[in-house]
Amino acid sequence: MKRRVFITLLGGAAAAWPLAARAQQPAMPVVGFLHQGTPEDNAFTAAAVRKGLSEMGYVEGRDVAIEYRWARNELDRLPELAADLVRRRVAVIVTPGSPATLAAKAATTSIPIVFGIGGDPVQFGFVASLNRPGGNLTGFTSMSLELAAKRLGFLHELLPRTTRFAALIDMNNLYTDSEITDLRAAASAIGRQIEILTVSTSHDIETAFASLAQKQVSGLAVSASAFFTSRRVLFATLAARHAVATIYSDRRYTEAGGLMSYGTNTIDLYRQVGIYAGRILKGEKPADLPVMRATRFEFIINLPTARLLGMEIPPTLLALADEVIE
Repeated sequence: MKRRVFITLLGGAAAAWPLAARAQQPAMPVVGFLHQGTPEDNAFTAAAVRKGLSEMGYVEGRDVAIEYRWARNELDRLPELAADLVRRRVAVIVTPGSPATLAAKAATTSIPIVFGIGGDPVQFGFVASLNRPGGNLTGFTSMSLELAAKRLGFLHELLPRTTRFAALIDMNNLYTDSEITDLRAAASAIGRQIEILTVSTSHDIETAFASLAQKQVSGLAVSASAFFTSRRVLFATLAARHAVATIYSDRRYTEAGGLMSYGTNTIDLYRQVGIYAGRILKGEKPADLPVMRATRFEFIINLPTARLLGMEIPPTLLALADEVIE
């Protein structure tokens, strides 16, 4: 073979090697992200999941792709959005919230699902047990039901002479009945009455606040709900307008002008969800990953709102607060 021909062939082969190497590289894994709310209001959730994934070595756009599906608070869209992720053959589906988890569970029995929910996943039928989930679901729970009684206790400490409290419940939550039962038991334990107000629309929320004066209620506990959280400015406005001391489930309410909040550190919860998704991408099975309960909680008080309502926060409550907004 002539030298010039040999060099030409060698050069062509060398140019082909990178192409062949790229062709042999595995495709970038895809994570499905299914949420009942809007991207504008839940950017922190997506960011926390991405942080968890990155801690496992999966940076979006470099090591992993993420397909986002947002129901924009239209819950009836969740089944089709979940089915779309299944058709996309994603490697794992992340579901912040019980409605999204329920839709994903109905859509697939093979694709791993990592949830972040507020209720008991065993009660909902998502997993067989916390330690041994079985099936294709695992994740994290904030156990919001257990915190509802604690929030009522904080409200009672703020308003010790109040004999009647109210609780605002989202009828779209899967665990409404259990929450109502727990709240009634908690109110009975402190010798107080509780008025249960159930709502499902923004108009219902306004109507509920307007009825509080009629019901002689000056203290309100708002249940954990993605629907409620997306309307936290409305809650702060109505609570100020009707002069109602209100405690919420998430720090975003107090940051928006709410009086008090007690609940899970949601950023940490969804970071852990991202870590679990990363572990599954590395080969672990959801059936082998125990469902974990949240361990970080935060009690926050907004002092400017207290002054607006003409309330003095007892020193005992201030001492318990993890953060006081001045």
